[in-house]
Amino acid sequence: MSCSVAVSGSPVFSPRRIPLTCMPSPETLAVGLTQNHFSPAATSNLSRSVPHLKRKRPARIDIPNMGLEAIEPPLASDGRREVEEECARYSVYCKRGRKRVEMEDRHSASVDLQGDPQMAFFGVFDGHGGSRASQFASENIGKRILEEVICGEGEERGIGIEEEVKNGYLKTDAEFLNEQVKGGTCCVTAFVRKGDLIVSNAGDCRAVMSVSGAAEALTSDHRPSREDEKDRIERLGGYIDCSRGVWRLQGSLAVSRGIGDSHLKQWVIPEPETRVIKIEPECEFLILASDGLWEKVSNQEAVDIARPLCVDPQKPTPLSACKKLVNLSISRGSMDDISVMIIQLGHFI
Repeated sequence: MSCSVAVSGSPVFSPRRIPLTCMPSPETLAVGLTQNHFSPAATSNLSRSVPHLKRKRPARIDIPNMGLEAIEPPLASDGRREVEEECARYSVYCKRGRKRVEMEDRHSASVDLQGDPQMAFFGVFDGHGGSRASQFASENIGKRILEEVICGEGEERGIGIEEEVKNGYLKTDAEFLNEQVKGGTCCVTAFVRKGDLIVSNAGDCRAVMSVSGAAEALTSDHRPSREDEKDRIERLGGYIDCSRGVWRLQGSLAVSRGIGDSHLKQWVIPEPETRVIKIEPECEFLILASDGLWEKVSNQEAVDIARPLCVDPQKPTPLSACKKLVNLSISRGSMDDISVMIIQLGHFI
């Protein structure tokens, strides 16, 4: 069998077709090619006809070091990854999201208000766009509500507790807007007074109470997809749309109420929804938590997990219940900050 090779325009090979006999031995073929076609003269001609090209060194590329900087919190942050607090009447555990550079959740807990062991204030605040709003709300909203309740003499003016709490929220929002900083926060608060539990929320933080082991949601999340919230936003000239499966206000914010958010203040209102419940013996404990928990754990599941650790007559361990709920949400893929507070209602009957 025979074959031929033709290489056009080569200074070594002639333009005519050159027959090559395919020999059984590759070594023989290699020798034949060298002797017949790679003569010293031809090789010299090839070297002179092909210019020597020197490869240029590519320009230096400066790649930023994103190792430690990517996980370090901003300078104004306290750098906390987790927070825990525990006493006989309440426990709280907060953990920073796995992909968050700063924990934006905050909480507030004040007991023995005005020297009264039956008066207390609790709150969980889920910030967005930084922690400034959640920090401000956690430090001030309880004070403003207490001022309305204690100093405002609402009963004499014919104002109910719901209106007093609302005024506390509105004042906190107005004061934060005067700070002229960015960001906002969702809120859920519980004010205990004279055996009453006053629960309020603005945003998607939620309050769930265990009533003899049955979960009872005391708040309703304020999301743009909620029909009444959608109608209110559209009446005010706003719009909602769905992006990656999440309904958002003006294409950006996934909640419709809260403190702050000055750039969306026309639609994001601070007005809370409030519910008043008389604390009865069957009211075992109250869970206040950010949406980092509720997006992965249902109301009843949260109560079922926490209850054995909260109603143990020998040694209740509500802090362990808080941690268990947070870690469950993380194990199910939550990347968000998660804050869980459990209030033992039996101490306020």
